[in-house]
Amino acid sequence: MMDIDNQWHLSKTVPVTMILAILIQTVSLVWYVSSLDNSVNNNSRDLLRQETRIETLEKVVQTQALTLARIDENIKSIRIMMEEMRKEDK
Repeated sequence: MMDIDNQWHLSKTVPVTMILAILIQTVSLVWYVSSLDNSVNNNSRDLLRQETRIETLEKVVQTQALTLARIDENIKSIRIMMEEMRKEDK
């Protein structure tokens, strides 16, 4: 059995402000970690949203590049046709 003198106890010389300071620091740490976790979750969600937007933009850019290539080929064909018409008129 434990002796009463060996049991843990709070000394009366420990100021109440010290206990309050430790309590306030503990609450502040919990609050900080909670807000940090919330920020990480928000950033993860935003990152997924941005990745989706980037994928959509890449598809649009590829489609525009294909359309531009077709337009370029059409202009080339029209130029060749116009040059042939000029040669025929001469």
